Amino acid sequence: MNTIRTAMLLAAMTALFMGVGFLIGGSGGMMIALLIAAGTNLFSYWNADKMVLSMNRAVEVDEKNAPEYYAIVQALAKQAGLPMPKTYLIDNPQPNAFATGRNPQNAAVAASTGLLQRLTHEEVAAVMAHELAHVQHRDTLTMTIVATFAGAISMLGNFAFFLGGNRDNNPFGFVGVLAAMIVAPFAAMIVQMAVSRTREYEADRRGAEICGHPLWLASALDKIARGAERIPNPDAERNPAMAHLFIINPLHGERMDNLFSTHPSTENRIAALQAMAQRSGSTQPAPRQAPAPRQADEHRPSGPWGPAPQPEQPAEPARPKPNPWGRNPTGPKGRWS
Repeated sequence: MNTIRTAMLLAAMTALFMGVGFLIGGSGGMMIALLIAAGTNLFSYWNADKMVLSMNRAVEVDEKNAPEYYAIVQALAKQAGLPMPKTYLIDNPQPNAFATGRNPQNAAVAASTGLLQRLTHEEVAAVMAHELAHVQHRDTLTMTIVATFAGAISMLGNFAFFLGGNRDNNPFGFVGVLAAMIVAPFAAMIVQMAVSRTREYEADRRGAEICGHPLWLASALDKIARGAERIPNPDAERNPAMAHLFIINPLHGERMDNLFSTHPSTENRIAALQAMAQRSGSTQPAPRQAPAPRQADEHRPSGPWGPAPQPEQPAEPARPKPNPWGRNPTGPKGRWS
């Protein structure tokens, strides 16, 4: 069913794209728009994930340079029955995360250093479970292609402004050019935002199922939303078309749950998760503070979101260690290693 909805959405976006081309240049403009739409589809399918990761300056990590973060994603992917996605880290103080990729076999998840520093182990697990839910539902491909189409339609509107349309082939004249400049990009924006809002609710629900505790995700959403309000994300501000990919809107703007929001209201999402916790009987909240360093005789509890306890090991001499996420502030150039 999700595949059918995706195909219908792409068909609608292609038709909208062709309609803009017709308003600008008549039948000839419509055919050119069709060719551009086909090229946009192919390019987005194969390269959109690489573009998104590059624009956010994400760097791939593994069990050596980000052991606990990588272990969380690995355990959650196994719990969800998904292939292990590529795992990326974004050196950005704003807490946030997103997923991308054309299918579960070619997926990637990315979290910011701000997310790993400001959230607890349980909250990070819930956030990554949410992103894996997007991968499982194949939302990443759809949302990325919709964003690409929206940008392309806006580009056609700019062409209409500078070129003025083809008066010989354009049956609508100046009215058609004006519609292409204003109405069509606005319609594309509405489609993009509506798709994002609908799928965020479903990813919240499935993510809570994967990690097993809806209140962990509710707590994480609250912290991320408050952090995003205070801490700017310059990369997202330069590329606002990808804002809907993040778990919380990284841009500073309207937060009401209406047709013009890229994300649902955080309060509404938290309320839905709280109701889900009550129905399932899962009332364990996530710790409000980041976990303190563990002593030698302490073990991390087992569960789908983290590694199982290990047998007690003989005490070793104290030595400098990175924090639990593998981020080493003394590494080269002050970056995580």
